Amino acid sequence: MRSRLLTVWLMVLALGAGLLWLPLGAMAAAERGPARRVTVAQAEDASLARVIVKYRGDSALMRPPAAGREAPQPQHAATLSRRLSLPLADGRVLGSRTQALRGTGLSSTQLVRRLAAQSDVEWAVPDRRRHWYAVPSDPYYPGGQTTITPTVGQWYLRAPDGTTPSAINAAGAWDLSLGAASITVAVLDTGVRFDHPDLASKLYPGYDFIADRDTANDGGGRDSDASDPGDGTSYNFCGDGGSAEDSSWHGTQVAGLIAAARNNGQGIAGVGGSVMVLPVRVLGRCGGYDSDIIAGMRWAAGVSNVPVSNAHPARVINMSLGGSGSCDPSYRDAVNEITAAGVAIVAAAGNDTGHAVGVPANCLGVIAVAGVRHLGSKVGYSSIGPEVTIAAPAGNCVNIESDAPCLFPLMSTTNLGTSVPAANGYTDSFNSTLGTSFSSPLVAGTVALMLSANPSLTPAQVKAALKAGSRRFPTSGSDASTLACAAPSAADQLECYCTTTTCGAGLLDAAASVSLVTPGTVNYGNADSDRVFNYLETRYPQYIAPSGAKSVADSGYYYRHYSGTSSYVGMAGGNVYYLVPALNAPGDPNPIKLLGSLADWLAQAAAAGF
Repeated sequence: MRSRLLTVWLMVLALGAGLLWLPLGAMAAAERGPARRVTVAQAEDASLARVIVKYRGDSALMRPPAAGREAPQPQHAATLSRRLSLPLADGRVLGSRTQALRGTGLSSTQLVRRLAAQSDVEWAVPDRRRHWYAVPSDPYYPGGQTTITPTVGQWYLRAPDGTTPSAINAAGAWDLSLGAASITVAVLDTGVRFDHPDLASKLYPGYDFIADRDTANDGGGRDSDASDPGDGTSYNFCGDGGSAEDSSWHGTQVAGLIAAARNNGQGIAGVGGSVMVLPVRVLGRCGGYDSDIIAGMRWAAGVSNVPVSNAHPARVINMSLGGSGSCDPSYRDAVNEITAAGVAIVAAAGNDTGHAVGVPANCLGVIAVAGVRHLGSKVGYSSIGPEVTIAAPAGNCVNIESDAPCLFPLMSTTNLGTSVPAANGYTDSFNSTLGTSFSSPLVAGTVALMLSANPSLTPAQVKAALKAGSRRFPTSGSDASTLACAAPSAADQLECYCTTTTCGAGLLDAAASVSLVTPGTVNYGNADSDRVFNYLETRYPQYIAPSGAKSVADSGYYYRHYSGTSSYVGMAGGNVYYLVPALNAPGDPNPIKLLGSLADWLAQAAAAGF
């Protein structure tokens, strides 16, 4: 019997696509079943309103078109202006019933209230500015001054060890997937420097979605040039009393962490190997407006061809940006539409010193990323909360003296100009890459590797595999005064030991997550796989009688035999299978039944406390 079982399972590995679902109702049903920029909202302009509005499908404004005519576009400023006796102007179309509107003589909040009272308006929200996340003015993380490479190099990409337990083991993931050029990661940010030698071969043209000329800083509005002209500002340029700031080259840093060329004899390696980057410019001086960001999201995912067709739609969108508040309907609808199209959205949790996760990371369906130190504890500036999916290195310095080198920053591509572009280079111990802005692209690059190995993955499966492959948070190793992270509150919360309710499922492990979704890989025989066996035994004793079954590894699969029910549960190629030889239906060509993906079952086991 055992030899027959082994033979059949080897056939499963070769012919897995033809598997059937387990014909046991209960089990089948169960299976189906650090900011340089401020992150708080700026004070509203009392005389200039910017909103995003969605009309009801049965509204008179959205009457079906006459036969042979195109569907109506929501450009209804004139109608609403007459109705409300307000000067309104049409903005960008964001969907078949959604548009941006501008008005004068009142604030955004006031216009939202007026619109919400209209019977044919489904919702209206302010069109707020969002900002990229970077390092805050925290004494633990000093700014940069001169050019030097940190002694530890790209520590965060190596296998974890006693010094850097939060390292993501991208090197191990590269053994399984070097990334595919057919997988595109969209970087919604400040644009990129196309002339950087470590990025030049990894970038698609992209698009600039910034409509406001002062924000754009490139002499024009929306256009096909997604290059970053710099986002430096003078004192109080943004109207918030802020100091003068040098250009951040933020998008170039994010792009480098994802896809800087590997094995080209210079600079750094990106997590995603051969994957490509689609730059989508939505942030400039003082940040960027929601209407530009949402339009960029939809275009990047290929669900919108406005204003031009996207020849390289993304499978992953990275958003190292955001602001405070809850996920409003404008982002909620965009996220739902994009994830339904099969595109994973990864976003930085924010740098609000232990406060709540920001928008859009707190939107349901987004993979939200918190930041950890090299030791695996929460980095002081990272936002936290139950919306977080997973945690990844954000960079930290350890040394607190103002003239000391940062010991554990991330390294990435950048431009060395203080205001306008100059020579290209790399961040280092004195010009450091720090912030959850840079935790997010480590996860986005990992997701790109996962999709390179298995392009059929859905966003939900990607999220489940990231969580299932994660490593447990450490509970020791830092100062004796370090406590477990508490739920976000009004008080700042600096370094603390992460929990699964504050920093996500665990520490990012790129190798484990890629392994879980790679067809044909042998990634079993470990404690995590045994957790699934133990969970199934407890949940379904009527089908899988425990009886002290032992785990067995053999020829590329891993299984347990349950003598009490004459059944087997096995794992191979990223999936979990079930076999009861005596119950095979007559003529059934495939006695092994697919229970589902190992990643999904690991996530269920973890949620149940196994």
